[in-house]
Amino acid sequence: MTGKKISFGIRPSTKVLPEKSDEWVKSRELPEKEKMKRLTIDVTESLHRAIKAECAMRGTKIADEVRELLVSKYVKS
Repeated sequence: MTGKKISFGIRPSTKVLPEKSDEWVKSRELPEKEKMKRLTIDVTESLHRAIKAECAMRGTKIADEVRELLVSKYVKS
């Protein structure tokens, strides 16, 4: 086992009416986020190595860094 702990919240009692159970399930749903689409690009090995090294030093993910760059370039506030 990895020791990972997952919190499920409080389970409704077995005496709860079905309508209440449905409300409990709906309350556990995550807020709806915009769907993600995959974008694939080719970069040189040296560029990939440089990006990967910078991200490792910052403790960030390459995808998050690239996403930030794309948002700053294309999303107008």
